[in-house]
Amino acid sequence: MKHPFDEMHGLQGAVREPYAQYERWLQAQPADVMHARRNEAEVIFRRVGITFAVYGAKDEDGAGTERLIPFDLIPRVIPRQEWQDMERGLVQRVTALNRFIEDVYHGQEILKAGHVPADAVLNNAQFRPEMSGVKVPGGVYSHIAGIDIVRAGEADGSGRYYVLEDNLRVPSGVSYMLENRKMMMRLFPELFVQNRVAPVAHYPDLLLETLRAVAPAAVNEPTCVVLTPGMYNSAYFEHAFLAQQMGIELVEGQDLFVKDDFVYMRTTQGPKRVDVVYRRVDDDFLDPRAFRPDSTLGCAGLLDVYRKGNITLCNAIGTGIADDKSIYPYVPKMIEFYLGEKPILHNVPTYLCREADDLSYVLAHLDELVVKEVHGAGGYGMLVGPAASKAEIEEFRAVLKANPANYIAQPTLSLSTCPTYVEQGIAPRHIDLRPFVLSGKTVQMVPGGLTRVALKEGSLVVNSSQGGGTKDTWVLE
Repeated sequence: MKHPFDEMHGLQGAVREPYAQYERWLQAQPADVMHARRNEAEVIFRRVGITFAVYGAKDEDGAGTERLIPFDLIPRVIPRQEWQDMERGLVQRVTALNRFIEDVYHGQEILKAGHVPADAVLNNAQFRPEMSGVKVPGGVYSHIAGIDIVRAGEADGSGRYYVLEDNLRVPSGVSYMLENRKMMMRLFPELFVQNRVAPVAHYPDLLLETLRAVAPAAVNEPTCVVLTPGMYNSAYFEHAFLAQQMGIELVEGQDLFVKDDFVYMRTTQGPKRVDVVYRRVDDDFLDPRAFRPDSTLGCAGLLDVYRKGNITLCNAIGTGIADDKSIYPYVPKMIEFYLGEKPILHNVPTYLCREADDLSYVLAHLDELVVKEVHGAGGYGMLVGPAASKAEIEEFRAVLKANPANYIAQPTLSLSTCPTYVEQGIAPRHIDLRPFVLSGKTVQMVPGGLTRVALKEGSLVVNSSQGGGTKDTWVLE
């Protein structure tokens, strides 16, 4: 594996230009002051209730556990030019992905042209035949996308950005981006005087503007709501936070009902019509009449209202077809097919285990590769070859042979590192970045995103469910 690219330091240990001012400031801070600030951050995050629930984890009393996502005081810094290039790549990618979703539910031109195998789409668990022929406002399916980006070290000592995966269904984490910035400004106001850091606080305004922009055509003053599965969901804090920041209602399925082809919410003043639902509930649970009959999280009859064009769902039903890991290798082809452009952001080279040649290569190189479930998320159901024991590799080999179509494999990228506070002091830890891309009448985003950090030494898994933390992300103006 190549030496990881260090975001703050060059090969000879010299501090990179974007970090120069911050690094001088950091060197001047007494250790006890920084330690006190770390403790202060933890106290405030606990008080505000910025936690996430860990599925399957229990405390001594057998109750589900809520964890603080560890917050690191050292920001990740991105120079303006680098961000502008990345932003252009993100707009291009999300535009093509939206075009792809519209195409597979209508003309299926890309399948007819043979650029994406038809069976990989039409036999995919994420493909929703119920969406065939359904018109959505502006042809936008994924209104809120979280695109995971990593930087890998190249042989010449530079770092190159790659898209690791596209999250187009119900991406989470934006509340941590906003709260991390608030925390940094509260703890270190002087840093924001010394460094011109692009703001992110207007994200809820952009999100509301996006939701209102895609309301059904006949509606002038749309009523928007956030639909949550409820307080036991791991991202409930975020659902409540975003509803409050946008000044709109947070609702559960039982608060909604369908009457005369429209959706209403129950309020203390009587029923109120709803026009746009920012849903944080998976497709399967949205409408017990159309999908899982045992779901109590959705609203019966919602799909019928949606198909008639009387409500907008953000994100649309069926967007999962475009963020399935088995479809990911075809995104560069989508960009060329729909936009006639070369991709600005690169994919990680990917082996499709459904293809015989790829499978035999993967089975022969399991100890070098990362193997992922095509529908998996949150760092579960994957093998990180270089970090796995012989027994784990053999166990995974059997699983892979039994169901090869369920997996993809990628080389183990040496994710870039950023100095991070750990028990031993400051040490490099691997990071990724999730910018949030909003698609309404236009495609827009706030500069930066959520930087996640793998706190275990050597670990490449940054997911909060696997013990990862987060950092503030600075784009310098």
